[in-house]
Amino acid sequence: MSAEGYEQELQSERAYVAGLYTRLDGERARVKGEYEAALGENGGTPMERDVRVRALGREVRRLDVVDNGLCFGRLDALDADVSYIGRIGLFDEEDEYRPVLLDWRAPAARPFYTATGANPENVRRRRQFHTRGRRVIEFTDEVLGRPASGEHSDADADDAALLAAVNAPRGEGMRDIVATIQAEQDEIIRLDHPGVLVIEGGPGTGKTVVALHRVAYLLYTQRERMERHGALVVGPNPAFLNHIGRVLPSLGETDVVFTTTGGFVPGLHVTAEDGPEAARLKGELKILDVLAAAIADRQRTPEEPVPITVGDVTVRIDAETAQWAVEEARASGLPHNEARDVFTEIVTYVLTERAINRIGRGWLGRDDREERDDLKRTLVKDLAGNPRFVAAVDELWPILTPQGLLASLYESPERLRAAGADAALLREDGEAWTVSDVPLLDELVDLLGRDKAADARAEQAAERERRTQAAYAANVLDSLIEREDLNDDVGLLAKDLLYAEDLADRFTERDTRDLVERAAADRDWTYRHVVVDEAQELSEMDWRVLMRRCPGRSFTVVGDLAQRRSAAGATSWASMLERYVSDRWVYRSLTVNYRTPAEIMSVAAAVLAGFAPGIRPPESVRANGVQPWSRPVTEAELPAAVEEFAREEAGREGTSVVIGPADVPGAVPAAETKGLEFDSVLVVDPDRILDDGPRGAAELYVALTRATQRLGVLHRGPLPVALTGLTELAAPATAGRQP
Repeated sequence: MSAEGYEQELQSERAYVAGLYTRLDGERARVKGEYEAALGENGGTPMERDVRVRALGREVRRLDVVDNGLCFGRLDALDADVSYIGRIGLFDEEDEYRPVLLDWRAPAARPFYTATGANPENVRRRRQFHTRGRRVIEFTDEVLGRPASGEHSDADADDAALLAAVNAPRGEGMRDIVATIQAEQDEIIRLDHPGVLVIEGGPGTGKTVVALHRVAYLLYTQRERMERHGALVVGPNPAFLNHIGRVLPSLGETDVVFTTTGGFVPGLHVTAEDGPEAARLKGELKILDVLAAAIADRQRTPEEPVPITVGDVTVRIDAETAQWAVEEARASGLPHNEARDVFTEIVTYVLTERAINRIGRGWLGRDDREERDDLKRTLVKDLAGNPRFVAAVDELWPILTPQGLLASLYESPERLRAAGADAALLREDGEAWTVSDVPLLDELVDLLGRDKAADARAEQAAERERRTQAAYAANVLDSLIEREDLNDDVGLLAKDLLYAEDLADRFTERDTRDLVERAAADRDWTYRHVVVDEAQELSEMDWRVLMRRCPGRSFTVVGDLAQRRSAAGATSWASMLERYVSDRWVYRSLTVNYRTPAEIMSVAAAVLAGFAPGIRPPESVRANGVQPWSRPVTEAELPAAVEEFAREEAGREGTSVVIGPADVPGAVPAAETKGLEFDSVLVVDPDRILDDGPRGAAELYVALTRATQRLGVLHRGPLPVALTGLTELAAPATAGRQP
């Protein structure tokens, strides 16, 4: 169209989008008003009030996070119908709820991502907006059907929007791709599969952001099924979770819990790291036998009979009695702490029978059943309160906690041997928890079961608190009734409160925590859908934890087997998944690299060929003309070279990182950058990264593929053969400098 026509269209689009923001602001004000009113409501039951408060709270958050890029496109159908596409749906309540903005996940919005010239899907024109804040800056059109009079078909418009997005400087976190989803990505996002979906792709293929958009899509299309339990996203480290944390809120979804595999035990702090052998041993399912044996080792029989005085006679817990009790308790199938009741019951039975035989030998007749039963009850009660008996039971069948059992196992060579465990698990501080300990502790929660005595104490404390509140409420009620100057309203209130507990409910603090807060604090919470990123690193034991968190087995699994670092990680997806979901899992791959320029990817591909020759690297969607470089430095020159890199990058827009061994100033390990991306990357001492264990080559591959624009390499030792394709600089290192 002409420049004048374009300007007129631009002004029209600006006016329409401004109207959408006006509608959004009005909706926000309305919902916030209802939310604040709900917080002060007293009608209905406490549960009903809490449900309403939480529902309105979710809606407030949803409307608060979609401000940026609210509307990013428009579809013109062949029948002249026009639809605007955005992050959420908005409707005209005065016009029979006519949609004025289509949610990108709605079926009617799908052609925005999938329509092509060969298959226009009833779309005549696709328009994409470039916005800044609330203002439309410009737009591009792609005519898919036959151009109308005055229209020009720009076949490159779609590519232009994509390239603009991938070339833009990176900010502090991952951005959503809602405006530039590609057809192969959209197919995966909307895939209708109730089981496990595995998305594999090399660096930069967008597998993580596709998985997040898939969660947003499921939350939209299956709202009723998912909203009470939410979704879980599991990432490799806190930095990664922080990096991706804005994507789902930007799409209007907040009922999602983010955690690492180290976060599955609420309140546990991971402070140490296992060596490769210990991590491998803890990650294998064989460790279940060790845990079972460690528990059995604490279920003991006495070396010498334990004398117990009851009813003025002394009876003994001998090895034979204890062994019978142990066998019966184990045969019950109950968890250890709950089976203690069976153990105690058997020992109590034997001791009371022995005591009755001795006490009643001279005066109990064969037919004195009633007196015998009375004596039995007395002896049982005496035993339950006998300190010596209680101490003996504690010694033979102790109440165990997951942390206490596992810590004592790690600290004792004798207990490790008794449990059939490898000596590699021995450590000085048993409570120096590692990520590999978490699935074991989680397993022990189920193997050990509840501590009924502790639960009873907690319940008693809660009941005492409730009685205190009820007593306070009763006093308030009495004072209202006794007052002589009651007005009609207060008197009516007093008469309506028939029970003090009704008034106590009004003084009970409501649980207004949102789903994320409640789920994160509850070890037994289950989710409707789980996303697992960097899934190739998860062990067999990690997968047991995840399957417990999602009984419906609805997963999106994201990973790249070529990037596996952990010795306990996956060598194939089937080996990890088939025992849980059999044939209920499907595989999809992403093959286009949207992050890494072709110049950098060619270098990384040489490293990949060295350790995984059968894997084809993803094809970069772009080249940027900036050649990656390398430069040898001495020990003395290294700090200045790293400082120069940091100084020059500080003057550029975007992000940067130094990746290298721990002794390199300001460097982070390659493992901590997994899933992250930076405009500029400086890799230091690649030879040492290669030599760091059997998966060193995979670590170097990860390091090289974090860059979206510029890559430099400093090396004190010999440059690895796989990196000889880098342009060598003799001058001081400068990221992106051309030789």
